[in-house]
Amino acid sequence: MNLYDSCACFFCRLGIESHIRMRIREQGDMDFEAQERRSHIRIMTENIHCTKDNGKTNQAYPDDVEYLTIGEREIYLVGTAHVSQGSVDLVKQVIANEKPDSVCVELDEKRYKALSGRKRWESLDLKEIIRKKQLSTLLVNLILSSYQKKLGMQLGVMPGAELLEATREAAKHSIPISLCDRDVRVTLRRAWHETSFFKKGYLLATLLVSLFDKTEITEEKLEQLKKKDVLSELMSELGEAMPELKKVLLDERDIYLAEKIKMTSGRKLVAVVGAGHVEGIKQRIREDHSSVMPSISTFPPVSSSLKALGWAIPLLIISSLIAIGILKGGSVAGANLLYWILANGIPSAIGAMLAWAHPLTIASAFAAAPVTSLTPVIGAGYVTAFVQVLVRPPVVREFETVTEDMATLAGWWKNKLLRVFLAFLLPGFGSMIGTWIGGVEILSNLLQP
Repeated sequence: MNLYDSCACFFCRLGIESHIRMRIREQGDMDFEAQERRSHIRIMTENIHCTKDNGKTNQAYPDDVEYLTIGEREIYLVGTAHVSQGSVDLVKQVIANEKPDSVCVELDEKRYKALSGRKRWESLDLKEIIRKKQLSTLLVNLILSSYQKKLGMQLGVMPGAELLEATREAAKHSIPISLCDRDVRVTLRRAWHETSFFKKGYLLATLLVSLFDKTEITEEKLEQLKKKDVLSELMSELGEAMPELKKVLLDERDIYLAEKIKMTSGRKLVAVVGAGHVEGIKQRIREDHSSVMPSISTFPPVSSSLKALGWAIPLLIISSLIAIGILKGGSVAGANLLYWILANGIPSAIGAMLAWAHPLTIASAFAAAPVTSLTPVIGAGYVTAFVQVLVRPPVVREFETVTEDMATLAGWWKNKLLRVFLAFLLPGFGSMIGTWIGGVEILSNLLQP
């Protein structure tokens, strides 16, 4: 799963794809020439896509491969699309031809284990994920994976296949690999932290729409996407639409990838990265950004104002109930407390019903919402999701088909893993509504003479 590439595809659907189609029509006459360039070996002097050792010219590569030198070190930077068979073939070809000292790939440890099959679904502990409050992160990962897998099914190649092929080809030639990407959890947290409230809503809506997107993409479209002029337009439009996302998903990761590539041992390296990172890496790899690596490698701090707000609302409700009891008597305070319980419990329980949750989950939604609404430490959704996992645990088959099931509306209720997510989201949303309804009622009663 590569967050940038999925986001880039979303922006294509929102308008950039029409730009690409126009560019394709304008350059239609160049298609034959492009095929000729791919089918014949040529010496590319201006872009330095070939090298000479002792007078012998090595094989030249298409424009997706950049040849860089830093002192006596050689770096072959291979720009790929993560759902392209052409990228898989190119990666294999470059590594086999060059036999570098190390192969760098745009993967972190967790994504590498997931791609290589070392992390089986059986090892995923949902209860532990809920305890650590990482359920929303898992959901976003699955949504992005579903979108990329859908593209992969259209093209006959699964997302990240070229990265996995790079590690396999390296192993075949006994070449060490270097995992050069930042921890995906850090990237997601930093992206979310940097994005404004309204753009968070826009991004979430875009993610949800992507699940049911029917836009078809072909290998030819991917080749157009990887062209430098089109990529420049994409990066420019991404920066204008969401500069915060571009900063975290592209600029910071370009720096991180460039520094990790430089840290990799060996005189000759092959680095396999998404095409959107190539220009940024080329620019930054000759610069020293080692001083910023610690700051861009850590989770962002939680805003102190958000912490204060999280506690301010519960304290306001509790103090209002106490004040009502002092000023208007215990019976009035009791009536307001009952209203608070019903205002929170009923919408949360309805949310659990809409999720087709187990009866025990529905009961836990009603019981938990009035309490969890008075503390920012845990939300009602985490309680209901935990209960749902206990009483209706998903089976391995449902983990394996989750990315296909989430592409259809019915699949969300059929797959028990997705129903856990529904049991997390809908009761939590109901509790949020109940908090505002109950809070407004209690404050109104307090202020009435």
